[in-house]
Amino acid sequence: MMERFTDELDGTALMPERLLRWAIIIVEYAIVLSLLLVAGVVLVHTVIDFFRSHSVFSTTVVVAIDGILVVIIVLDIAHTVFGRLRTASFPVRPFLEIGILAGVRDILSASAHLTLSGPLSQRDFNNTLVSLAVGVGVVVMLLLGLFILKQSRSTGQESMSQERPEAS
Repeated sequence: MMERFTDELDGTALMPERLLRWAIIIVEYAIVLSLLLVAGVVLVHTVIDFFRSHSVFSTTVVVAIDGILVVIIVLDIAHTVFGRLRTASFPVRPFLEIGILAGVRDILSASAHLTLSGPLSQRDFNNTLVSLAVGVGVVVMLLLGLFILKQSRSTGQESMSQERPEAS
């Protein structure tokens, strides 16, 4: 027989459920703090590499932008996890946006590789074009998902407003 996690009479959580909830909250906060630490380390490393680099300036700028985009992605993930802690819901939209940002980052990296790396072998050129095409495809599909999500929410709000009678 399974143990009850809530008291049916007053609705309060019993000890095992409370402990489990606190353990999950502690782990989620640890994840957020870890993500913030990683973002900080990547940002500092990116800035230091930018100023110490002896490469061609355009390559240095592309590498710096790539590092900054990684920091933005990590911060967006941390923000989404932290938002989940406050609302106890799991939003889809922020992950679509993070995926779009990551896809754009891949497109920029592939474009920079084509532009700045000099002459490429046919194999490297084909691999970069495939990477570019996949990145564009991923971004388009995620944008489509974001559009569908937005349309479904606006349709849901319209149907809810039609169900409620207007106050006279």
